[in-house]
Amino acid sequence: MPTSIITTDDLREFKIELLDDIKKLLTRQASGKLKKYLKSSEVMDLLQVSPGTLQNLRINGTIPYTKVGGIIYYDTEEIQKVMDANRVQNKFDL
Repeated sequence: MPTSIITTDDLREFKIELLDDIKKLLTRQASGKLKKYLKSSEVMDLLQVSPGTLQNLRINGTIPYTKVGGIIYYDTEEIQKVMDANRVQNKFDL
């Protein structure tokens, strides 16, 4: 296996590319160009919950969903509304 030497210039270029990619993602998120609907696995990753917890959130009506052909979809805006509605204020936020 051939070896390659990484220089500080290579690292600097990588850092710039990485920062540009992060800026693009943040810009897309701010402009609302993220996906409109998410699948269950994406919601579990986003909220850091287990499949059972996500199912409970569906069953008790906390998170609205749409089922099409056996696949469950969640509206990104609805998830954000649920997160906002359940935000806990602490005494330091006032």
